Amino acid sequence: MSGTLYIIGTPIGNMEDITIRQLDTLSIVDFICAEDTRVTMKLLNRFQINNQLISFHEHSSKADAQRIIDRLMSGENGGVVTDAGMPCISDPGEVLVRMCVENGIDVKVVPGPSAVVSAAALSGMSIRRFTFEGFLPVPNKERNERLELLRNETAVMIFYEAPHKLRNTLADLAENFGNDRRIALCRELTKIHEEVLRMTIGEAVAYYKTKEPRGEFVLVIEGKSADDSDNITIEQALEQVRKLIDLGEKPTDACKAIAKETGFKKGELYSALMQ
Repeated sequence: MSGTLYIIGTPIGNMEDITIRQLDTLSIVDFICAEDTRVTMKLLNRFQINNQLISFHEHSSKADAQRIIDRLMSGENGGVVTDAGMPCISDPGEVLVRMCVENGIDVKVVPGPSAVVSAAALSGMSIRRFTFEGFLPVPNKERNERLELLRNETAVMIFYEAPHKLRNTLADLAENFGNDRRIALCRELTKIHEEVLRMTIGEAVAYYKTKEPRGEFVLVIEGKSADDSDNITIEQALEQVRKLIDLGEKPTDACKAIAKETGFKKGELYSALMQ
């Protein structure tokens, strides 16, 4: 009879957010798969838990995963954790869960704090629907394609971002969503320097031109309003472009401005204008 894999949530910053069930499960499983064993060891030492840690991260091989599955198939119980929060969401632990499902191994969840849900609750926005986008792709082509797909998203969008990439990401968000969309920048959640800034994307761009971003960020962005230029045709968009040109704007600048407002691509508008 095979064992069980436990998906174990851990605190996202404040160690006091650990639960009794998490501590019990971390203690009784036969081994714990950790994204970074050094990080997890600090947690285990804090609560005097002595258990075997197995490194399992995004660069782990199929053979590494199979060895874990083999132990579960032999009847051992295992746990999987991430560095902070709930594992198996934008996290290498999802590979183990999928392999467990394929091999008929039981999987149970021991829930804990989530930066995504915490930021959504703090945002002050209406969270009837939201989409979690994780980290944006780094390559410009993939990044632009992802943001292009999200231009007309009406649900609240939630992203993760590192401090050294925040300024570029805010600029890209302004380029694709416009300056007037509301954004909540949630920083260092549950830690000593927790901070939530609620403003527009344009205000966030200006704010971080002089302020150095510090700590890990969760960005919560309102979706496109149902009455935000819905169903506008390219002819109507071109009419707005021509009005700006008549007011003295350069054609490229006019196309860029209207692209932000309508969801059409700048190049698409410029090509149509030149025809």
